[in-house]
This record gives sequence, C-alpha cells and structure tokens, in this order.
Amino acid sequence: MEVTTAHWPYPRWIAHRGAGKLAPENTLAAFRLGAQHGWRMFECDVKLSADDVPFLLHDDTLSRTTNARQQLGDGASPVAGDHPWSVLSQLDAGSWHSRGYAGEPLPTLASVACFCLANGHRLNLEIKPTTGTERHTGEVVADHAARLWRDAVVPPLLTSFQVEALRGAVAAAPQLPRGLLLDTLWAGWLDAARALGCVAVVCNHALWDAANVAQARTAGLRTLSYTVNDEWAAQRLLDLGTDGLITDRVDRFSPAG
Repeated sequence: MEVTTAHWPYPRWIAHRGAGKLAPENTLAAFRLGAQHGWRMFECDVKLSADDVPFLLHDDTLSRTTNARQQLGDGASPVAGDHPWSVLSQLDAGSWHSRGYAGEPLPTLASVACFCLANGHRLNLEIKPTTGTERHTGEVVADHAARLWRDAVVPPLLTSFQVEALRGAVAAAPQLPRGLLLDTLWAGWLDAARALGCVAVVCNHALWDAANVAQARTAGLRTLSYTVNDEWAAQRLLDLGTDGLITDRVDRFSPAG
C-alpha cells in the first residue's frame, strides 16, 4: 500500500517507545504493555550494531538503559554501535527500569516487526544513527524494513532528525513513507521535507502553530508531534487539526481518541 497525505492509514495516537515510561523503553515488554492498554501504533528508535543488525535503542551509548558496564567491564566502549549483535543481545535492558523487567533483552527490528505484523499494529521507526553513520544507517534500516514488511498492508513510517539518514532511506527503499523530525524549525525545513519526498513532518509539539500547520498542509505534508504528555498540549494540537500525537502517557490518553 502506498502511503500518501491523502491516503493516511495511521491512527492519530502513537505510543512513545512502546509504552512510554511504564516499561523499559524500546523493548518488546514495552510493546506488549502498550498493546494491553489498547494502543495500535508504536514509535521506537532503531540503530545498527557493529555488524549491521538493526536493533532498538535510543541513545548513542548503552549506559542509561542497559547493564553494559557491569556485563562488559569498565574498559569496554559505551557506544552501542561499536559492538556486534552477539554482544548486544546478551545485555539486560530491563533492570534499569524496575526489577520486574530484569533480563529483558534489546530487541532486533526483526523481532519487533514479527510482533507488530502478527497483531496488526502500526509502527513509526525513528532512524537513530550512531554519530557518523547517518547515511549507512538509513540505508540498512530502510532495506530491512522493506523486506520485513514486504507483504504488509501498511508499511512502517520511517522518520529521522538526520537528513542524511533519510537520504539513505530514499536510496534503499524509496517506496517506504518518510517523515522529517524537527526539534527546531531550522531554515529550509519545509523545502528539505519536500526534497526528501516526505509525507509528514514530526515536530516538538510546542513548535506547531496555526501558520506552520497551514504551511505543512499546503505543501502536502501530514503534521505529527512528540512528546505529548499533558492534556492541555494534546487539546491544543487537536484544535490545530494535527494528524498524530506521540505520547508517553499510554495510561492517561485513550488511543481511540
């Protein structure tokens, strides 16, 4: 299925990193918990191991959300992309959150695809390159996504803050829908989104106003927001007519809203 601004198969509400802060982010446990709360679309972060296995992790380093220091020792590189998947797959990505998730592993993109496809869930894949690997990460993630979702009715939405990563995605899988992530409205953002063939722009929610929502809409782009955790912020975005809200508060908002 081709995704266009006219044909938009994604729900308005999207669970951030699986289940927000209720479970360890970017793990299958988080996806399962989000699904139990009724969520049908998830956002997650994808980067590459040293041997080019796409897996879920937000940070460049392993320090915040894994036990890499204890497992690998003080002398090991903290950078996730410096390690092969055989090493990364042995790390505990759950204990940092709470004891009940001890032993939860880092998931591959393939395992997340299996879960989402089996359950009919939609996915927003944020391409999160290790610094210096932007183009290559975009190419590899997009290539894997195209193969994993080749028979799917609805493909994943690929997004990134990194223009080079999106260029890599265009080169590897031009048929997959793309969105430009923005934390500031830097000069030329709208032209960049159009040049990349994006179908959406995903902004820090505070950046949207009536004028730039209209700009994006006139340019044929859908408007999404992160990370929308307060009711007043959500209502403002709904009043503006934006198309997607990414939230940590899977326990507060109704995904059917």
